[in-house]
Amino acid sequence: MQRVVKPKTQRGKRALAQREPKLVEEVKTAMFIRGGNTSEMITRILKEFNMLRKPHAVMFQKKNMLRPFEDQTQLEFFSNKNDASLFLFGSHSKKRPHNLVMGRLFNHLILDMIELGVDNFKSMYEFQNKKCTMGTKPCLIFTGEMFDTELEYKRLKSLFIDFFRGPVVKNVRLAGLEHILSFSAVNGQIHIRSYRGLLKKSGTKIPRVELEEIGPSLDLTMRRTHLASQDLFKRALKIPKALKPKKKKNISHDVFGTQHGRVHMESQDLGQLQTRKMKALKRKGKQENEEKEKEESPKKARTDDDDASDEDSS
Repeated sequence: MQRVVKPKTQRGKRALAQREPKLVEEVKTAMFIRGGNTSEMITRILKEFNMLRKPHAVMFQKKNMLRPFEDQTQLEFFSNKNDASLFLFGSHSKKRPHNLVMGRLFNHLILDMIELGVDNFKSMYEFQNKKCTMGTKPCLIFTGEMFDTELEYKRLKSLFIDFFRGPVVKNVRLAGLEHILSFSAVNGQIHIRSYRGLLKKSGTKIPRVELEEIGPSLDLTMRRTHLASQDLFKRALKIPKALKPKKKKNISHDVFGTQHGRVHMESQDLGQLQTRKMKALKRKGKQENEEKEKEESPKKARTDDDDASDEDSS
């Protein structure tokens, strides 16, 4: 049995309350971890990705002897300690040179891990131009059929979205689309490019957009993968009942997004329905109908008084 330790100070209570599950989760924190042996390229990649993720990032300064695909306990401990659900681990060896392991955790347990090899890297400092503001929410663009057809690339796309999307917002102003991240899957390689959007004058209300590469620029190759089962992945994507939109009765949407509604009404008396007044359709009054019936009916039947008067006369 696990021993439950109650907080003794107000600071400890606030810390535990902040880590409790929430209906609307905050922005995920990412950990950047250096392995026991790393190359200069891997160290620069970790630092520059950390800059892209700030302020929701934790950079580990010390080296850590980890093997994520063989033992995940150390990663899960770091996740629980730093309250982080994303990580990027960098290492370098003769067997796997310039190696990156990107992954995410669910309930502080490993969910997905994908190992990527760096074939080419160009630092952002090699681009002599203005950079984007720190903390800017990027626009993510994915190109390539493999991101939609193959399971491993589908999970990698989902992992990239989790890693770089930043805070969830309802509206974005045009000037806020400053940072663009492009992910392309071509011939078994993943190309990552970073651009800065420039709004130029076009003579109309809509500005002309130009893209200027600002770095970092990477060419990656997928190596090993550790993917969650469909059941576990479905559990991780489950939405709480309180956040699910309430279903509205008698309302449906067609293929084009048009909303259709069904209205229930009481039965109507069509005899009292007001129509256009025309002579041909005009109804005659009750008196005219009664007179017409009298004219068309046979002679009036004899009454009992008339029969009695006939007998007296006889």
